[in-house]
Amino acid sequence: MTINGEKHQRRALVLYGSETGNAYDVANELGSITERLHFLTRVSDLDSIDISLLAQYSIILIAISTTGQGDLPANARAFWRSLLRRRLSLDYLQGVEFTTFGLGDSSYPKFNWAARKLHKRLCQLGASEFYSRGEADEQHPEGLDATFLPWSTDLRSHLLVRYPLPNGQLPIPDDVFLPPKWALELIHEPHRAPNYVANQDSVGGFSAADASNGSLGDVLKLSSESKSPKELDLAASDTSIVPGAIRVRLTENTRLTPKTHWQDVRHLTLVTASRADYAPGDTLTISPRNFEEDVDKFLSLMGWTSIADEPVHFQPTVSVNDLRAYPPPPIPHLTPSSTLTLRSLLLAHLDITAIPRRTFFTLITHFTADQMHKERLLEFTNPEYLDELYDYTTRPRRSILEVLQEFQSVRIPWQWIGSVLPILRGRQFSIASGGIQKSFKDGGTKFELLVAIVKYRTVMKKIREGVCTRYIAALPEGSEFDVLLQKGGLHITKGEGKRPVVMIGPGTGVAPMRSLVWERLAWAEERKRLYQEVGHDAPDHGSSGVGENVLFYGCRNREADYFYRNEWQDLENKAGLRVFTAFSRDQKRKIYVQDLVREQADLVFRLLHQQSGIVYICGSSGRMPQAVREALIEVFERGGPMEREAGEQYLLTMEKDGRYKQETW
Repeated sequence: MTINGEKHQRRALVLYGSETGNAYDVANELGSITERLHFLTRVSDLDSIDISLLAQYSIILIAISTTGQGDLPANARAFWRSLLRRRLSLDYLQGVEFTTFGLGDSSYPKFNWAARKLHKRLCQLGASEFYSRGEADEQHPEGLDATFLPWSTDLRSHLLVRYPLPNGQLPIPDDVFLPPKWALELIHEPHRAPNYVANQDSVGGFSAADASNGSLGDVLKLSSESKSPKELDLAASDTSIVPGAIRVRLTENTRLTPKTHWQDVRHLTLVTASRADYAPGDTLTISPRNFEEDVDKFLSLMGWTSIADEPVHFQPTVSVNDLRAYPPPPIPHLTPSSTLTLRSLLLAHLDITAIPRRTFFTLITHFTADQMHKERLLEFTNPEYLDELYDYTTRPRRSILEVLQEFQSVRIPWQWIGSVLPILRGRQFSIASGGIQKSFKDGGTKFELLVAIVKYRTVMKKIREGVCTRYIAALPEGSEFDVLLQKGGLHITKGEGKRPVVMIGPGTGVAPMRSLVWERLAWAEERKRLYQEVGHDAPDHGSSGVGENVLFYGCRNREADYFYRNEWQDLENKAGLRVFTAFSRDQKRKIYVQDLVREQADLVFRLLHQQSGIVYICGSSGRMPQAVREALIEVFERGGPMEREAGEQYLLTMEKDGRYKQETW
């Protein structure tokens, strides 16, 4: 590949498979490491790469998360299928050198399964691992960085030994700013990039004098003038088109919990005129928008108010001979004809209320001339101060906007905002509807969601709110917006309807369980019609080919957050549903779903062991999954009777056979 007229032989490809953005962030950090070691680096999602091109790179680095039952993320599945083609020879990837970093959650049985599967398949096709795989655990007290930082530090040292730099060439120091691959420019005034000077007297892309004067020169057009804020259209955004998105209309946004309850939980109904098939466990992704008041604060803080509504577009920062081999722009799915402005980017595409990662502090240290601020920001980037970073950001849930309000000397060049701020990502919600609930008039489709509005207090005075659920709570009925329908990790099929199921879904974890019960009822009705068509009487419920339905539901109070309780009573008659409830705060002794499992040990043992049933666990990814798992092992011990080791082995067998399924968040 030729860039700026020079041909590069030292090439690195950094790939990611990401659902929530964590693997994407890790990939960008890996890309920074290789770039500082003078590798021509490309960062891309796995699905954007043809496996026939892997051999063109000196090294391949892959960051990948695990979803569902050991599955690969949605943007890595096409790549994975291409690796499974039967016609590939066992030496197809011979000469390819790679390493992987897995991001997982140890509360799931198949911890970091995606990274392990990918590693194994690459080796089967002849590729060589040049550096040992790393695996991070979201349950670690210090988060992903607790594993990633030492792993990536050793990786850098390993690369310097295995791929030494030419004589006289040194790695680019960490305190030297790496200009982004893409920069914004004003459409009416093109080719005006920030005055970046890579030397010790510069403050990351502009002179220290400019920064200390509160200006980056004419190009930033800093001004204290303020335009009247535009009215925020919460539901509409025409600057991007996500492939496969479905346009829906919100017909119901009802609070289920009383206003006196500590948590606001909503029942949402969304409809679309098109037909969309979905199964229990599938999800809808809703892309939020930032609120106008927060965007105005950010624009004012950076001094961008005067140019906030000027049309801009992304342009490569270097001259390239083939854009197809160049990294894509930082904002995905932008429409070619979309009119971007700094305001529209901040409203719909960039996350200013996210909790900043360590890399954010690394970047903004280049954009201040205040030495005290710079030293403090650098402390947050030091691996030795992970605890301090956690106490400043994660523990109080301090946002990017709030960090910049504290470090007001920081002035981010607006041209590079797409590479400094994280992408505003959509959030997934498990669909709560199933069976007859899925149909809408004239062949359309209906989706129902159960959404807990994230709102809480920390040591900071201002109430913390989730960016997506805050957006959802403000959506008026009648709003239209795009959603993305995605297959979930439970992999529920009609063939499983013949087996009994034990469903464990406390809180909003009951959403996919509700979908499943209604779907199983529809399967029973379908079977009944088939019997009638051939002239036979349908057997009674319970022997119709659809197994028993048992639900363990837990919440705080019967009167406050016992979701769909009237519906469960109706389904006891229609579907033979048996519901066992745990209301943890309605009595002195706290009762949880795992306690109910132990109380109903004989029933659970009969359904799962004697009748080879399936157990589904949905809800919080904290202590609940492990507590339920422990309760199930005790059930098998007592019911067997069997030794604990045998009980654990039986649970592992259920996982292997696809009869133990977990989807937590």
